[in-house]
Amino acid sequence: MINVIWLLFLVVGITVAMFSGNAQVVTDAAIDYAEVAVELSLGLIGVMTLWLGIMRIAESAGLVKLLGKALKPIMIRLFPEVPEDHPAMGAMVMNMAANIFGLGNAATPLGLKAMKELQEINPHKDTASNAMCTFLAINTSSVTLVSSSVIAYRAAANSANPAEIIGPTIIATVASTIAAVIAVKLLQRLPAFQIKPEKEMES
Repeated sequence: MINVIWLLFLVVGITVAMFSGNAQVVTDAAIDYAEVAVELSLGLIGVMTLWLGIMRIAESAGLVKLLGKALKPIMIRLFPEVPEDHPAMGAMVMNMAANIFGLGNAATPLGLKAMKELQEINPHKDTASNAMCTFLAINTSSVTLVSSSVIAYRAAANSANPAEIIGPTIIATVASTIAAVIAVKLLQRLPAFQIKPEKEMES
């Protein structure tokens, strides 16, 4: 779907430029910004390597696991239907810990594993469970304390202080996560989002 949207943007833009006599302007802009894209990408290599290296050291030093242990009491309250010693709980804890440190590459497989494990204990295989919806909502809210990619973008764009977004990022991620948790917990209580007993469905 996103490919269709981008295609429509391009077709409409080129068509309007042709009929308005600005086709040359569009061509010049495409060439200029293609050069900017290459320069920005090359500038990101060093900064991204530095931040990913720092995060990898933090992971190897056990900081991610330490944060995971700190998150476990909260996770038990957020996911009461998931047994504390179930592999799904461990995968979710590690996924969120990796996200908090900005380790997106490490967080993705952990998130997929968590969903797979949650499906194993889901009594209704054709419908997402409350735990699955809660986990998805929290991930969608972007739990990130150190956004290494954004810092890298700012550094590549010659920002005077690329890391100054850490404070606003923490505020934003706390607010979005709280909103996501409240929304999913309220919605799962509504009758429209609850699975009806099989006997009631048959009748």
